[in-house]
Amino acid sequence: MDLGLNGKVGIVAAASKGLGRSSAAALAAEGCKLVINSRDPDAIGAVAAELPGETVAVAGDMSDPSTPQRLVDAAVERFGALHIVVANNGGPPPGKALDVDDAAIEAAVNANAIASIRLIRAAVPHMRDAGWGRICCITSAAVKQPIPFLSLSNLSRTGLWAWAKTAAMDLAEENITLNLACPGLHATDRIKQLGGGGGRMGDPDDFGKAVAFLCSEPAKFITGTALQIDGGATSGLL
Repeated sequence: MDLGLNGKVGIVAAASKGLGRSSAAALAAEGCKLVINSRDPDAIGAVAAELPGETVAVAGDMSDPSTPQRLVDAAVERFGALHIVVANNGGPPPGKALDVDDAAIEAAVNANAIASIRLIRAAVPHMRDAGWGRICCITSAAVKQPIPFLSLSNLSRTGLWAWAKTAAMDLAEENITLNLACPGLHATDRIKQLGGGGGRMGDPDDFGKAVAFLCSEPAKFITGTALQIDGGATSGLL
């Protein structure tokens, strides 16, 4: 299948490892020109050197309010356009709902909701100029089914989902789609840190290809959707 992505310009946040890196690799393989981001300049530089095609590494913490705009500026200055945004950030630490304090809640919402919103807001004007846009937020299966002991992730990511669902309706007539890719257990460092690693897990490369599809031309009629990529782990009907 031709995804219609050759020559498109994209941003992938938090792309030095895990599902962000896999998403960047899948888009690069389809011919996208990319700006990729991570807090670690050495790590993201190494990924940029490994990916095919034209890739620019921009170091910075997505929780810093200035970073999203810097990524957008870098894409437009280097490539002259912006068509795709994959919003992503590392997940917050585990914690039971009644044990997390205000500071932890504020940090989680900033990192896993507001940072993505900032990036999308900065990118949309350039997508409007291009007459074509694809936005995919990497979140969690928690937007459909809360995960025990991950109350901060449950809170922040469902907040982003509510905002994204609304924004998708606002953008639907402009050839700009906005969707969520919602992973369950995949073989990443994050899952190992949380004590996972046993049982059935997804392949991060397959996840990246699903993100690439959501960012594709054939996916133009898919918007406002939270795609579960969790091997059927989510048991809810909605």
